[in-house]
Amino acid sequence: MGLIKSEKFTKEQNTIALFAKAFGHPARVAIIQHLFEINSCVCGDLVNQIGLAQPTISQHLKELKTLGLIKGSVEGTSVCYCIDPENWKSMKTVLFAFLNEDTINHGDCC
Repeated sequence: MGLIKSEKFTKEQNTIALFAKAFGHPARVAIIQHLFEINSCVCGDLVNQIGLAQPTISQHLKELKTLGLIKGSVEGTSVCYCIDPENWKSMKTVLFAFLNEDTINHGDCC
């Protein structure tokens, strides 16, 4: 059996790709922005705010939670989501280093 494609790349490259995936869909960007605006959210509020179906919102929330960018807690029959500040800070550090590689390696090209 061959290598899994992600095994061909460094841990940092895989991490950057996973974080970039969070921004790969405008609904996830809208969810993150909404969570920053109100600092917590019940899933039903997101359906009204973003205008997508409940299953679609739930899938995007699951993806963001799997990536560690948001966390959720059960409150009765609802789940309240918010940004995970530690993981958000970690993501910013990783992406900042990646996006600033041009300032470090500024050799001439062609």
